[in-house]
Amino acid sequence: MKNEVQEYAPPHRAPHGFSDHFALALVKFLRFFADWFFAKRYGHRAIVLETVAAVPGMVGGLLQHLSALRHIRDDQGWIRELLEEADNERMHLMTFIQIARPTSFERFVVMVTQAVFYNFYFFLYLFAPTTAHRVVGYFEEEAVISYTHYLGEIDAGRHPNVPAPQIAIDYWDLDADATLRDVVIIVREDEAGHRDRNHAFADQLKRGEQPTGSAQSATTR
Repeated sequence: MKNEVQEYAPPHRAPHGFSDHFALALVKFLRFFADWFFAKRYGHRAIVLETVAAVPGMVGGLLQHLSALRHIRDDQGWIRELLEEADNERMHLMTFIQIARPTSFERFVVMVTQAVFYNFYFFLYLFAPTTAHRVVGYFEEEAVISYTHYLGEIDAGRHPNVPAPQIAIDYWDLDADATLRDVVIIVREDEAGHRDRNHAFADQLKRGEQPTGSAQSATTR
């Protein structure tokens, strides 16, 4: 089991065209600052990054809701899936707040980061939804990598494998004796689902198709 976790290699969507290259460059830029600021403090990194990750689904859901109203059309489950994604990311945040108590400065960073990213992503999605979904796809690729590194730190004994918070046990229906390692594994699974779905949304939009929500959304538990 441990080797399977350590050797986990998430698929990378190769960029095609300016939009994809812009999305990847933006995510790599954000990753550089996250690595510089947090280093291997993965719990604290998760708190700030999940604050950002919870924004796209809510923004996309809002704008697709308004678009469906304007065009008087059925969204085919797309809006619900985006909102479920946002709520799932929010639960990631609520979980890691219980594990890595943020400092006052980190709470300030959370507020500033969320304010800046929300406004940026709102206008990006408004004018370039394909690029916006690709940004999320690449962002989630990096999230999977970060959580895989987090697991490596736990397995190596460099990070204590503390008991899972009750909020995580209730939300993911984990065993009563679940640990941080179990939480990180299931959170990484969620992020992989978001990665795949947002890349799929971007592909559909690029082909001029109307995306539809997954019948069994990766965010539904």
